[in-house]
Amino acid sequence: MTTATATAFTARYGGSPDGVWAAPGRINLIGEHTDYNEGYVLPAALPHTTTVAARRRADGVVRLFSAQGDGEVTELALDALAPGSVPGWAAYPAGVFWALIEAGHALGGADLAFCSDVPTGAGLSSSATLECATAIALDDLFGLGLDAPGRALIAQRAENAFVGVPCGALDQMASSCCVAGHAHFLDTRTLTGRQVPLDLPAVGLTLLVIDTKVKHDLGDGAYAGLRAGCERAAALLGVPALRDITIAELGTAEAQLPAELRPLLRHVVTEDQRVLDTVAALDAGEPRALGPILTAGHASLRDDYRVSCPETDLAVSAANAAGALGARMMGGGFGGSVLALVDTALLDTVERAVHAAFAEAGFGAPQTFTATPSQGAHRVS
Repeated sequence: MTTATATAFTARYGGSPDGVWAAPGRINLIGEHTDYNEGYVLPAALPHTTTVAARRRADGVVRLFSAQGDGEVTELALDALAPGSVPGWAAYPAGVFWALIEAGHALGGADLAFCSDVPTGAGLSSSATLECATAIALDDLFGLGLDAPGRALIAQRAENAFVGVPCGALDQMASSCCVAGHAHFLDTRTLTGRQVPLDLPAVGLTLLVIDTKVKHDLGDGAYAGLRAGCERAAALLGVPALRDITIAELGTAEAQLPAELRPLLRHVVTEDQRVLDTVAALDAGEPRALGPILTAGHASLRDDYRVSCPETDLAVSAANAAGALGARMMGGGFGGSVLALVDTALLDTVERAVHAAFAEAGFGAPQTFTATPSQGAHRVS
């Protein structure tokens, strides 16, 4: 895709770019809706990436083009960028320019052209890839000296304050910081963690992603409402965040909350524990133990957090019935993708079963592909 991105750049702007950079989408093994509760997450980068070809400009103009867009170039004045001022997909890279300037970095204008094979609206962090690709490109172009976590926080700031989605740091940290062949165990409170080896093919296992093709929009208020509910619950319990409630304290804490907030607390506390249990299983060389953890995580997202939908529920049940060790929906919810842990020998069987179940239910055909833990954001040329 590097050549295609450079070609798209030249076709729109003339001449050659100063470089091409890539940022990957991500799967999240476990740890959903825990990041904005200062909890634990365990993502891995996908081989699917957003690439950006970029070139410095001598003026204060920013031009943005996406090969997956409407064919138009979005032109912006660097000194006129403000939250809410840029509509559509271009808000994500524009927000990175704004966040870097807000943080005190000296930037000039730039021309950027994007290409992506990360499915949009699939819970695989397509928006974060736009931000993180932009962040690493601008870091290199203008010699900002940022490290991978620093770029991730700039990208998160862009999405929170410029685009207006109050996401946690999971997606941007995953896209920026993951290492090939590993999952990234991250404490989102301290932003510290470690890389956990994840070589499933060596033990005959495969991670299967099932993109239901049901699109979601986290900017519609549902995500913000969930986060606000968690923050309200934490305030009522007198703790900085829900990650401070342990499994042992869960029953007592639930009794102190109004009925509508108890399921949110229950999901966050049990999901944090599922992350810790998953890391312990991987450290112990027992990756098959992840199966029941994934399925329990889906039940919690479906029944307590209530962010599933008929298509994701069907993908989970069909995969498990066909022999998957476990499965769960990923991402913010309201559509998107399902992750299934499958014996490699049963991969075709599980894929056929999911497609057949969708056809029988009258749903559109899902897209399936395997997930290989890959490299975080990097320069490719």
